[in-house]
Formats: sequence, structure tokens, C-alpha cells
Amino acid sequence: MSRLDLLIVGAGPAGMAAALAARRHGLEVMVIDDQPTPGGQIWRSVEQAARRDDILGPSYVEGRAVAEAFRASGVIYQPGAQLWQLEPGFRAFVSRNRQAQVIEAKAVILATGAQERPVPFPGWTLPGVLTVGAAQILLKNAGQIPAGPVWIAGSGPLPLLYAVQLLRAGGQVAGYLDTTPAGQWRAALRHLPRALCASGDLAKGLSWAAMLRRKAPVIRGVIEIEALGDGRIETLRYRTADRATATVEANTLLVHEGVVPNIHAALSLDCTVAWDPAQDCYAPIVDRWGESSQVDLFVAGDGAGIAGAKAAQLRGELATLRVAVKLGSTSEDAAAVAARPIRRKLDRELAVRPFLDALFRPRPQVFAPADKTIVCRCEEITAGEIRALASVGRPGPNQIKAATRAGMGPCQGRQCGYTVTRIVGAAQNRPPAEVGFFHIRPPLKPVTLGELAALHQPAAP
Repeated sequence: MSRLDLLIVGAGPAGMAAALAARRHGLEVMVIDDQPTPGGQIWRSVEQAARRDDILGPSYVEGRAVAEAFRASGVIYQPGAQLWQLEPGFRAFVSRNRQAQVIEAKAVILATGAQERPVPFPGWTLPGVLTVGAAQILLKNAGQIPAGPVWIAGSGPLPLLYAVQLLRAGGQVAGYLDTTPAGQWRAALRHLPRALCASGDLAKGLSWAAMLRRKAPVIRGVIEIEALGDGRIETLRYRTADRATATVEANTLLVHEGVVPNIHAALSLDCTVAWDPAQDCYAPIVDRWGESSQVDLFVAGDGAGIAGAKAAQLRGELATLRVAVKLGSTSEDAAAVAARPIRRKLDRELAVRPFLDALFRPRPQVFAPADKTIVCRCEEITAGEIRALASVGRPGPNQIKAATRAGMGPCQGRQCGYTVTRIVGAAQNRPPAEVGFFHIRPPLKPVTLGELAALHQPAAP
């Protein structure tokens, strides 16, 4: 059994920044991550992808220096390690190399990042339909791009970024279905003055959009999409806000409607969460250092609210400063002084978020799939089944879970939880903040009996 000062879950921007800061304060720190190399989703495979730097862009390349410093810092780093239970105190149950181990720590920082928002629609389970994030993972990990022209449907910066990266890599975009609700820019306009603090990021986004328009047709105001095919996607049907419909050939469809915090680990410890109406998701309630409602448990990075890689690093540093104070490695006064420039930088990074959140708020149809649409992929439960049960009495998500098994599969509700919450809320005329989310129980990830049997063995170094 390993015993240490600080356990960090996740080796993305927040986790690596927190680890580097912890080492500067002389803390014994372990970082566990389920990926084989550091970088998280945003800098995935950054150590191996030098040949793709021109394709992936300078923001991606920035992660290489961070990963190098992380490797050289002296942290105990366990890649390929999955956290499947976290107990107060703290005891973390982790599986690595098909063996389970227990790690004890005085403090924990959850730097688990974000996940793509689930987007159920008719045909979304067909082969050939992926998320934009999944397609980008293939590009980052192996330099792979789809063989033929792809359709991209969605809203937000990531689809635009991937479309540009795909074109740079020699791929083709058959068309871009922009699902951003028409006129939403008006709601975002009041946030523009503050967003101009990040004028470079805004200009970058405009350049992506301009390049895409030059290379592929862009259809705006799309409100509904449907993938059709026998055994895999063959055609794509879409409808726009002005009731125009079209059906086109499609071999590959990539979808994206924003990202949401990965909160399962925090929920498993009963951390207090609150509904964020600006980002249409739940996020843990944390203080200005990132400490959650559970003492000595911190949430850093996009797991505490979507803000991007640079903000994630700064949040990781702030969390570690507070941990260092609690463990006696620095004083309250010294931490306060060190935090001031970090907070100023963080304020600048957060300045653009209200503008982006308002501009790219998901279309209502994302939260109201048609009855025939599969919502829970693991158990093949449809929206109609959930809707019918939600109208009988006043069940919450956990009662729906017990009755249908939605949320009981390998993903543990990561792909259906929010949709269940929104369907229940609509059926009962209740806001999502009142409906709540699934109760998360261990294991957070699938674990085998063989791994459990290995718990008595010493932890691997």
C-alpha cells in the first residue's frame, strides 16, 4: 500500500501543473492517469506527435514542454492506471497492469478534465458516427484521418479546430452542419467587451471559420440530424430552423455539442455540486483554491467548470498552494502572495468564457431526443421508455435507473446521465437543478475479480 502527501488523479494540464507545483514545495506526490502518456485530452500523445505539429497547431505543441518538465520533476507517475473507487480519508483503489492496489494520501486533487456532452439522436449508434473528440484522438495518437469526405455537425470551437486540422492533414470535409441556434450571438454580445481580453483566441476562431468556409459548404441553423443506414451510416438527413430538409450521402459523421466537467469521481464522494446554467451542466462547488465540500479534496481544471487548458494549469497551481499550506510546506501568507499573479492570469483566461458559453449554448433539441432514439447505449434504453416512466408519479434519475438499467452499464451513466435528467425534467416541468443526477457508486470503471484478488499484494512502484 502506497502512502503519500498528495494524490493527483489525471495527467492533463491541471494535473501536471499541480504536480510540478507540489514538487517545488517538497511534497511527495503521485499522479495516476488512465492514459499511457501524459497530456490529457488536450495534449494527448504530445510527446510522440512531433511530426504532426504543423497539423495540430501551436497550442498543442505548448504541452510538450510541460510534459517534459513533468517527467523530470520526480513525481511518482503511474500511467495506465484507472481509479475505480475513492474513499474519504483518503484511500484510492486503482487498477494497473490488471492488478488492483490501494493508495493512501493526505490530500487529493481530482484533475479528471472534461468529456464531450452526450448528443443522442436517431442513428447516433451506427458505425461511422463518432464524436469530433474521438476523431481528434485518432489524429493525435496515430495521425489517422477518415479515408473519404466527412460531415461534421455541431457547435463550438472544437468542431472548427478539428475541421482545420483535418484539412491540414489532407482530409476532406463534405459539409459542416452548424447547429448553433440562429441569433444566439445577440445573447453573447453583452459579454464581448470582457472577451476582448482574449482577442487572440477570438481571432484564431474566426480564422478557423474562414478557412472552413473556403473549403466546404457550411449549412447554418441546423436543428435536427438523423443518421440512416443498414449496418453503418449511409445517408444523413438534416433539418434547419427555416424547415428546409435535405438528405445527403455520408460515410462518416462527426458530432459535437460542447464539453461538460467529468464529475463522477467527485459525485462518488458526495461532493456538493450545483447546476451551472451558463454551461448547461453540473459542476462541483469549490472555493477560490479549488477545495470541494469534502475537506482536503480539491477539483482542478475543467472538472470544476469548463475553462480551457491554460486556466486548468492555473487552477492546478492554486490547488497545490492550498495543499502545501495544509501540509505545512508553506505559510498562509506566502501562499497568498504566490497566488496573486496566478489569480490575475486566471481572471484573464476566464474573461472569454461567458461570451463562448452564451454563443455556443447547445440547441434545445440536444436535450429532447425523439422517443425512438437510444439514450443509454450500454443497455439500449430509448428516450420514449424513459419519458413514459418519468410521467408516472414523480421519479428522479435514480428511480429511472433502477427501473430501466439506464446508467448501469460500463460507462456508468457518462453517456446518458444528462439526457435522463433533462427528459425527466421536461416530463415533470422541473428544472435540471431540481431533478438532480444519478447517484454514483463504485466501481467508477469496470474492475475484474482478478484485480480485486490482487489487493493484498504490495503496490507496484
